Amino acid sequence: MIGIVDYGMGNLFSVSKALERLDTPYFISQFKDGLMEADALLVPGVGSFRDAMEALNRTGLTRTIRDFAATGKPVLGICLGMQLLFEESTENGLTKGLSLLPGKVERFSGKTSKGESYKVPHMGWNKLRFTGESPLFNGIAEDYVYFVHSYYVKAADPDVLVAVGDYYDVEVPAIVGRGNIFGMQFHPEKSSEMGMGLLRNFTELAAERKAKL
Repeated sequence: MIGIVDYGMGNLFSVSKALERLDTPYFISQFKDGLMEADALLVPGVGSFRDAMEALNRTGLTRTIRDFAATGKPVLGICLGMQLLFEESTENGLTKGLSLLPGKVERFSGKTSKGESYKVPHMGWNKLRFTGESPLFNGIAEDYVYFVHSYYVKAADPDVLVAVGDYYDVEVPAIVGRGNIFGMQFHPEKSSEMGMGLLRNFTELAAERKAKL
């Protein structure tokens, strides 16, 4: 059973519909007692990092997510949800994140190293390159996924980066992972077969861990 964290800023409809297409049981909750019973936690997100962390702190869900992560059960952050996994963001002023992974979230500059301008937000399809190993990649080949974001992660530990996408001269962290913590900067639920395959592998990871207990 996948628990989807509801803190008022997630793309709950599209994520839940994706899980339905995978025939994966799920529930949506803003309460610790229910979420802690899940086999895996999914943290969606759309909007501002600061607003999201204010909502998580206000509702007590910051501690819930951290406590859940400490159990060793899988956690997946999607889009803004991935950024929240890191230590801090410069969006609308410096804001502390969940600190489950080391790194900082910063805005695309809109300029290449050669001074050429590019559009922000980064929006559209980009092909991923796998740069590390992850259980999310089982049976998955490099393919295109759909991004919509103005901020990106600068990871303090390169080992957490397992897939990247190129946007002009920026190597965008697309999938991160360490231990039971995973994140996808793009929208897997909008990324055709590859995105659904990655989500399926996450749900299977949760099921496999449950079966071993």
